[in-house]
Amino acid sequence: MKSRHYIFLLFSISIFAQESIEAKFIDKTDLKLETLISVDNFGTIYYIENDVIHKKTPENTITYNNLQLGTLQSANAFNPLKINLFYKDFNTVIILDNRLAEIFKIDFNTLSSYKDVSHMSTGHDNTIWVFNQNLQKLELFDYKSKTTRAQTVPVQNAVLDLTSNYNSCWLLTENYLYQYNYFGSMVKKIENQGYTALIESNENIFLKKENNLFFMKSNQDEILPIITPNLLINQFLVTNETLYIYNSETLQQFQLKTN
Repeated sequence: MKSRHYIFLLFSISIFAQESIEAKFIDKTDLKLETLISVDNFGTIYYIENDVIHKKTPENTITYNNLQLGTLQSANAFNPLKINLFYKDFNTVIILDNRLAEIFKIDFNTLSSYKDVSHMSTGHDNTIWVFNQNLQKLELFDYKSKTTRAQTVPVQNAVLDLTSNYNSCWLLTENYLYQYNYFGSMVKKIENQGYTALIESNENIFLKKENNLFFMKSNQDEILPIITPNLLINQFLVTNETLYIYNSETLQQFQLKTN
């Protein structure tokens, strides 16, 4: 009987071990920034200071500012050749190239079909995802033709966060996490269990709840906790299998084991 008990105990421990994601510490760097946007595999860091976006490489730092547009609400460097900046107060998006030169400006106030945008993220080709508060819809907007390529059905609860890649868009609301394809069709709908922020990496989703992080693998609905040290998580980023946790003073780097 004892041997059976031990076998059952070991089996239970094995099953439990698969219900979390391990984060192995790699490195720690002193870093004091206002808002961290992105870190790539080559050591390039994108960040915001006083509404100015900076691109810092091991060689130099370049900047872009458009202070007449007010507060830089958010920035997206998913595509480093088409970096998106969102100035919410002026309902405007600026597209930059890899040298932070302005290549396109979208003023949603001047469009024939006015859009009151609350959240923005990158899309494929010449598109961006925007959440239109007027219609309570997520829209895939072509900024060159000034047309809406796709839109979702209205969302009935408050939007918390938005992330995307070239194929899909994920919308986090107070009640649900939605996934949409680039036709605007809903692919997935999962109840929100208290998550307040999310990011995407290689089709996988990473979520934040209070001071804890969670992982949802592509094409699955199970959400697993990520085991990290007891750190203050002001911001978090994931590049491939590398997790970055920033607490306004240090940037810590972890290797994730998601398989």
